[in-house]
Amino acid sequence: MSSKHHPGTSTVTKAVIPAAGLGTRFLPATKAMPKEMLPIVDKPAIQYVVEEAAGAGLGDVLIITGRNKDNLINHFDNVPELEYTLQRKGDDGKLGKVHEASELAEVHFLRQGQPLGLGHAVGRARQHVGDDSFAVLLGDDLIDARDPLLARMVDVHDARQATVVALMEVPPEQIHLYGCAAVESTEEDDVVRITALVEKPDAKDAPSNLAVIGRYVLRPEIFDIIDELEPGRGGEYQLTDALNVLAAGRGDRPVYGVIFKGRRYDTGDRAEWIKANLLLGVDHEELGAELTEWVLDFAERLRPSEA
Repeated sequence: MSSKHHPGTSTVTKAVIPAAGLGTRFLPATKAMPKEMLPIVDKPAIQYVVEEAAGAGLGDVLIITGRNKDNLINHFDNVPELEYTLQRKGDDGKLGKVHEASELAEVHFLRQGQPLGLGHAVGRARQHVGDDSFAVLLGDDLIDARDPLLARMVDVHDARQATVVALMEVPPEQIHLYGCAAVESTEEDDVVRITALVEKPDAKDAPSNLAVIGRYVLRPEIFDIIDELEPGRGGEYQLTDALNVLAAGRGDRPVYGVIFKGRRYDTGDRAEWIKANLLLGVDHEELGAELTEWVLDFAERLRPSEA
């Protein structure tokens, strides 16, 4: 069931993007820059995420940074010397692309300090967010702009005044890679009530095949719950643990899930990151035709010849 989102009518106006991970899977590429700055076609991954937030009417974005934060700050800031050079060359096309990143939203930055988990990173946003509901968008999950998810989640939050988590059906043999939701149905086909979240269960123990993907709309009550959390695996504070407190009915409101059936790209894995570049590349207005022809030719060359 879809619903039309009307930016400006919601209480949700702020987005938090945790970008403090070490990106060790992509070393040495991430030795001197955050993994969120790795390009997907011609834009860094994090720009897609900020565009998604802005497209859903969330014009105030807080990026939680770790080391190498200068790359992120520079990307979303004005770069006068580059702009001057492009102006002198009369290259309006590239100049527009440079301006695009700095005009998307009002972007703020905050250091996480110690990398103590997603729950800790979200907790650091408290002073910026205040007493309002807010969205959390993880940079490893790219949602195709043609398949809006966040706007739907905000609508469900507004209608139910509750925490909302994005879910996606995955094959049972892949559920051990994700957080998994135990759910009850509601009167809306794409909305379920979440009764528990299980982190990376074996397929035989999984309560469903609904995986948590990296989008959340959270009520400010989450901050007090995070403050009371005990550290979990590796001494980290897990957002899943805080959400489980709410799912168990120990908060003001329950937790709902929106089941997403659109296109999602996992950019936290090297092979999936390469696939994302190809999938978005073949749809690119400038590069699509050339890349599609090359991919088809390449696939033909890979096909074993018949004896």
